[in-house]
Formats: sequence, structure tokens, C-alpha cells
Amino acid sequence: MTNTPPITPRTPRASEREEMLAGKLYDASDPELVALRKTAGDLCTKFNALSRNDEKTRAEVLDELLPGHGKGLDVMGPVFFDYGIHMTIGERVFANFNFTVLDCAPVTIGDDVLFGPNVSLLPPMHPLRWQDRNVRQREDGSFYDYEYGEPIVIGSNCWFGGNVTVLGGVTIGDGCVIGAGAVVTKDIPANSVAVGNPARVIRTITDADASAYQEYAQ
Repeated sequence: MTNTPPITPRTPRASEREEMLAGKLYDASDPELVALRKTAGDLCTKFNALSRNDEKTRAEVLDELLPGHGKGLDVMGPVFFDYGIHMTIGERVFANFNFTVLDCAPVTIGDDVLFGPNVSLLPPMHPLRWQDRNVRQREDGSFYDYEYGEPIVIGSNCWFGGNVTVLGGVTIGDGCVIGAGAVVTKDIPANSVAVGNPARVIRTITDADASAYQEYAQ
């Protein structure tokens, strides 16, 4: 295995951004991608520095950073996005402190999703062999590497506890609760409670769960 030459991406190629969004190996040092990440980084820095009392400017920055978001987006900040523009976010989504999304692949979030503090959505993937993963050097002396991404899909009406990590290639169904500290590496079916590292489904949420809190509505 160690005698196999380092992997070389297929040719002919589309743009590196198109290759990236298609889940193919891509060169993250591509000038277009670097420029997009710098723009997103500057917008994150601007948002994170704003007073929470400056609701108008905060909303304007989020509109530019996350053009695919729906109505009622509520973000505490600080936030960290690779691109932002590769995300689709539904309505009435809330994200607590330190929401991090490395959207080198499409990230789709449904309506009425709650993210606790320190939640990370991580589509990036790297080859397992170091021979394929390590940084390389071009003839002009510049450095580059090849990586790829896998999409993340989150259904509506989900709640993520603090410090949850969701890896690329995962789909989480509607109505799920992901317990604090979970690392989600595989799909989670709708209306499930999942906890642990790696996250596992421990039970299904049913109408019986409403009974514990009905006294507060009386």
C-alpha cells in the first residue's frame, strides 16, 4: 500500500469550486476558493465584533454571509463559516455561541432548528493515507493539498445540545434531539434521541413525552 503513488485527481476537471461541491477531490488553494473563504472570514469577524444592540447591522451581515437563510434567523455569535454561501437554512433557526460550519459541501438545515453552544457541522474529508493527504509543493514553490467534502442534511424541528459535532455525509431526520457532546457519524432517523461518541439512537420521541410537562400548561 505504501508503494502506491499519491492519488491524482481525475481529468478533465471543472472549476475547483464545482469539483468541491460535487464531492470530488479539489485543491483548496484555488484562488477562487481562497477569495471566497477570505470574504466569509471577514464577514464573520465583522459580525462577531458587532454589539448585540446593533440588530440592523448584524442582520445585514448575516444576509450577506448566509444568503440562503429563511426568516427569523437568530444567531448569538461568535460564528465561524468557511464559505456561508453553500448553506441553505430554513425559517426560525437559532444558533447559540460558537456555531461553526465548514461548508465545503452543501449544508441544508430545515425549519425550527435549535443549536446549542459550540455546535460544529463539518463536511470536510481528507484521504486516509498520508501519501494522499499530505501537503504538496508545486514547481513554483507554492503549496497545496487535495481534500473533499460530503454534504450534511438536517431536518426540521431538531434540537442539538451543546458541543455536538456532525460529520460530513450525515442526514438527520425531522424532530430529532441530539444530546450534548454527541459526535454524529451516521444518519439519524426522524424523531430520535441520539447521544454519545459515536452517536447512537437510544429511543424514539412519541406523544407520551408530552405528558411530563402538561402540568405547566394547566
